[in-house]
Amino acid sequence: LLGGGTGFVGTALTQLLRSRGHEVTHVSRQGGKDRISWEELSHSGLPMCDAVVNLAGENVLNPFRRWGDTFCKEVISSRVETTKTLAKAIAHAEQPPRVWVLVTGVGYYRPSSTAEYTEDSPGGDFDFFSRLVSSWEAAAVIPGSPARNVVVRSGVVLGRGGGAVSQMLWPFRLGLGGPLGSGFQPFPWIHIRDLAGIVCHALESECLQGILNGVSPSSPATSNGTFAQELAAALRRPALLPVPAWAVRAVFGAERAVMLLEGQKVVPKYTLQSGYRFIFPDLSGALKDIVA
Repeated sequence: LLGGGTGFVGTALTQLLRSRGHEVTHVSRQGGKDRISWEELSHSGLPMCDAVVNLAGENVLNPFRRWGDTFCKEVISSRVETTKTLAKAIAHAEQPPRVWVLVTGVGYYRPSSTAEYTEDSPGGDFDFFSRLVSSWEAAAVIPGSPARNVVVRSGVVLGRGGGAVSQMLWPFRLGLGGPLGSGFQPFPWIHIRDLAGIVCHALESECLQGILNGVSPSSPATSNGTFAQELAAALRRPALLPVPAWAVRAVFGAERAVMLLEGQKVVPKYTLQSGYRFIFPDLSGALKDIVA
């Protein structure tokens, strides 16, 4: 059962799971073939399933939405309330699923140009986004549940046809791309096939539980400037025009701009220890796959 299964990551995960012989039902706004609505889930409870995943969440970096109280509430509700709804359904299920996976974000960790964070590192209590991740993850906790609980903290998701790259492609294709702000800020990233792969690995590995960082192994060494250069190189274009910090703040608002102008060096320590093998461990290979 997949919450948020029709979005960018959900579509990739659904394809991967079905290719591996799993049946997938989506929870979405409307019911239909292979899907149930959130309302139906609240009223009728959890349908029979072995596993539940929540990927639901309003796109925080939607440039067409002004950052204010209304949008903040939608961002929180689309993550925390959907997670609460699924957790409650699992808690009350006569036959609970074997595993319950939630995908959150590396915004849990405090931005820093020097600190490196593993899954054990503290965070979650210094700004809007870190507190959002804390309440989001807290909503997934089901005391006494027999279901294994795994949380995947995702970096910036790179993939074809959506995510961060889709918003950047045109300026870069026109030779107008460049780093954001100083360009020195860390850029924690992951290829969409690896994020889907980690979730699938968490579902299929019977003894895996706890936090997994959903970032590429080379992500701690990637800065925003490096990303801009690699994307330009993959497109055979220059990356000479940095976007000044004030312009990023003007478009996204100061609170949201932090996500783009600052970053975290995040290490997928337990993800690697758990036996997951990355398809795209390095940035140039990931970007060549996406823009090819």
